[in-house]
Amino acid sequence: MDFLAEYASFLAKTVTLVVAILVVLISFAALRSKGRRKAAGQLHVSKLNDFYKDLRERLESTLLDKDQLKALRKSESKAEKKKGKHKPEAKPRVFVLDFDGDIKASATESLRHEITALLSLATPKDEVVLRLESGGGMVHSYGLASSQLARIRQAGVPLTVCIDKVAASGGYMMACIGEKIISAPFAILGSIGVVAQLPNVNRLLKKHDIDFEVLTAGEYKRTLTVFGENTEKGREKFQQDLDITHQLFKNFVSRYRPQLAIDEVATGEVWLGVAALDKLLVDELQTSDEYLATKAKTAEVFHLHYAERKSLQERVGLAASGSVDRVLLTWWSRLTQQRFW
Repeated sequence: MDFLAEYASFLAKTVTLVVAILVVLISFAALRSKGRRKAAGQLHVSKLNDFYKDLRERLESTLLDKDQLKALRKSESKAEKKKGKHKPEAKPRVFVLDFDGDIKASATESLRHEITALLSLATPKDEVVLRLESGGGMVHSYGLASSQLARIRQAGVPLTVCIDKVAASGGYMMACIGEKIISAPFAILGSIGVVAQLPNVNRLLKKHDIDFEVLTAGEYKRTLTVFGENTEKGREKFQQDLDITHQLFKNFVSRYRPQLAIDEVATGEVWLGVAALDKLLVDELQTSDEYLATKAKTAEVFHLHYAERKSLQERVGLAASGSVDRVLLTWWSRLTQQRFW
């Protein structure tokens, strides 16, 4: 018992010391950054042609013996010299973006900067490829994400959207902006619908003699509540709002994909890629890897990623707090917000 008590005391002292050091480091970083402008993010650009070339060369070096590899490199060098005698034509460029969507479409913050950057150079001879993965989320969040993609179309730059796993609801709202939609055979697509759900614990509160007052200024400021007593009039208004949002969603999809029989596909259902092709929700069945590897043979392919720079406080101290906030916000949003899903 004495040993355990001493060990517990030692452990407590160690933890206290570590926490104290972290507090000092965070405080020092805060003092240094006080008054400074917040560090901007950074655009990272990588050439995927080099990535594919490296993959091929690594495989060749493993499978071929020394003589075969030497002969191959010699022939490649000769071909490069032959090309060098003639002025090479400028290759078209392909700009690759990624969007991994959560319920708040948080990736929009990076997407907007990536699009701003590429539109400063891209021409109608180039192409933008968006690798999209999203099951949807809040209406206003995915509305903004879609508006960012619309900038590419408005600039006259071809936009291709590749879906390997899922583009449903708000995700499909983004995908439909592409002039061409490419889907893996078993990706999930569709869910052109709107849903909102929230619990109501009013009867539970009444059972325990707990009153909950909802005060509003404006007849429809609050239609349905979690704690108050919901009325039929409030439900009707809430459903009306959902129907209006659904109609706007349908109109948006029809604008970019007029070939769709919108009333047949805007039922909230989802389809796998093979069936989605029959419904004209997609144009081709292919993985993004296959599409980009093929493009790399004739074009210069660049991957763009904008990353925010995080301070020491964010990385050490505030990260945990932010994670808790995000979890709570996500669940509250699931309960109370209208959203595509």
